[in-house]
Amino acid sequence: MSDSLSLDEETYETLDRLCCGETEAHVESLRGLQPDDGAAETQQAVFKALANEDRLRLLAALRECECCVCELQVVLDAPQSTVATHLRKLKDAGLIKSRKKGKWSYYRIADTAALEILDLAASMETG
Repeated sequence: MSDSLSLDEETYETLDRLCCGETEAHVESLRGLQPDDGAAETQQAVFKALANEDRLRLLAALRECECCVCELQVVLDAPQSTVATHLRKLKDAGLIKSRKKGKWSYYRIADTAALEILDLAASMETG
């Protein structure tokens, strides 16, 4: 994909009519709205982490309280390795944090922003 937007003359004329004659400035202002690469990667990681039913179930459990992996295994009815994989993806996305106490690892929501994202998604109407 090219870094520059090239439009033919007919397209510019059409855009001129639609955009009140400020096409080039308008297109440039729209180009400026794109997130920078770092922000886009962060957003993509968060949405990928949230795009899994098991990870959403883990977040729902962690909304209630901090949990150890063994408790989260019960939530998913899954082996430790599966739970650990999901937790790693959530942690890498910055949605959860962990702490160690002896041989146990405990997980909690990293920031209330993660809960706000879930609440917003739940409030959206689909269809």
